[in-house]
Amino acid sequence: MFKHLLSQKLKEIIDKFLADKNINEKILWSLDVPPKNFQADFALNAAMPIAKKIKANPNLIAQELIGIILQEIPQIKTASIAGAGFINIIIKDEVLYNEVADILRLKKDYGKVYAKDTERVLIEFVSANPTGPLHIGHGRGAAIGDSLARIFEHLGLKVSREYYLNDAGNQMLILGESLKARYLELKGSKAEFPANHYQGSYIIDIAKKLVDTQKSIDEIDFTAEGVKDILKTIEDDLADFGVKFDTWFSESDLAITKDKNGDTEVDKVCKYLKDEGSAYIKDSALWLASTKYKDDKDRVLKRSDGRYTYLASDIAYHKNKYERGFDKLINLLGADHHGYVARLKAAVHLLGFNEISLNVILYQLVSLIRAGQPVAMSTRSGEFITLKEVVEDVGKDACRFFFLLRSPDSQLEFDLDIAKKQSSINPVFYVQYVNARCHSIIRESLKRKDLTLTPDLSLLKQKEERDLIKKLAQFCDILLICQKTLSPHHFTTYLIELADLFHKFYESCRVLTSDSSLSSARLGLIKAVTVIIENGLDLLGVSAPKAMQSK
Repeated sequence: MFKHLLSQKLKEIIDKFLADKNINEKILWSLDVPPKNFQADFALNAAMPIAKKIKANPNLIAQELIGIILQEIPQIKTASIAGAGFINIIIKDEVLYNEVADILRLKKDYGKVYAKDTERVLIEFVSANPTGPLHIGHGRGAAIGDSLARIFEHLGLKVSREYYLNDAGNQMLILGESLKARYLELKGSKAEFPANHYQGSYIIDIAKKLVDTQKSIDEIDFTAEGVKDILKTIEDDLADFGVKFDTWFSESDLAITKDKNGDTEVDKVCKYLKDEGSAYIKDSALWLASTKYKDDKDRVLKRSDGRYTYLASDIAYHKNKYERGFDKLINLLGADHHGYVARLKAAVHLLGFNEISLNVILYQLVSLIRAGQPVAMSTRSGEFITLKEVVEDVGKDACRFFFLLRSPDSQLEFDLDIAKKQSSINPVFYVQYVNARCHSIIRESLKRKDLTLTPDLSLLKQKEERDLIKKLAQFCDILLICQKTLSPHHFTTYLIELADLFHKFYESCRVLTSDSSLSSARLGLIKAVTVIIENGLDLLGVSAPKAMQSK
């Protein structure tokens, strides 16, 4: 966690430095990991923007800062000027050795930060309409949401995972009518299919089950039966994908269930907005005055025919979230919902809540590649590539790891052939293999009686050893980056880079040698690698096998 702590200490130093020079404006600076060819652990660029502000020589400013830094931060071994005012920083070796010792001591708890005032976070994701099986786009949302929840939990936050079940509205009516038509068709009766009816084979499968019950058509609630069956499939598919929700929240509880006065939660929130002057009647419809807060136009809440829009239900839903005591809301939505964010934030603001606490992650969909060619995602019959099919094809681990290879707002090409390869070209296999290799070395070490469980880590002096330790120590910083950016993809990148450095170490530094002291130290480093890889893969919802099984 050294970079995070170093940044905090440097901020204190730079803020005081600016105050002493009567600079009241904010100065933007960064602490970065320099390219591999630079002989430094970190590079600080603060001297240049400060010098520009006061019209001074950046090297002179850098020299002043170096004097303060070396005095205030004893963990730093050297700090020197590079180029036009960069400050190259090298930390003391014992800092790195202490980090390895912490990893070995804390194991699964390494990197956990328990805040005194822990905020409650609600992550709502997937939330696919119960009108069909989950497709791979839903799978990407599931991987992102669940991994974010794991990361937040590791940081000590109280996290709830929620699935918002859209079980009210016109789509449910179409589902019921589609299922009823298939039921009648299977019974040999005349069937009238609604416009835009659901055509997937799963509808026929559900209809067959209803025929087998031998109930009369008047005894069957087709919408309820369809939702129940599809929801069970969704829940099972998510469980196989390693995702479980704390809450399944039903839209019908907001839009259909009435209180003793005959009002639904949607009725009440719309009345509240109207009474507060945040909604108004125009052309016999109820409109949200969302232009009062950054939206480009006002939005309809209730149509002139009396039907509520999806926005009205969503506003009632988010009011409910805040009333349940959550401090931070995170919603995962497909990128096609980008226009929805402004109106949702406007609604939260108009309800009197802090819209900054609502965070919306828009994720791009996934394209599949097989044999170098795009895979058709759907057919005219309503069939499409489901999450279940992809998981069965390449496995849960590869599926989750590939979904998390890029930031949510980046398009993702998922190569099915690569995901099944047992070679370094497959990133998840590459990372898992390192863990298996380390455990193989650990098992081999058990044959030795001269190795100690309390190694002298100061014997780790090779460049490859130091580089590997520095990468291990970045684990905590990656946690915080994922929390700040709301993207777990930083961990897939980090684990791949860690695997690269392990291979360089393994090729240059023999672990089990005739030197028992050095062997014990390197074995300690190997054990630290397993801790970090296993913790990192767990945050991604991916397994960490201790031995690789050939397929």
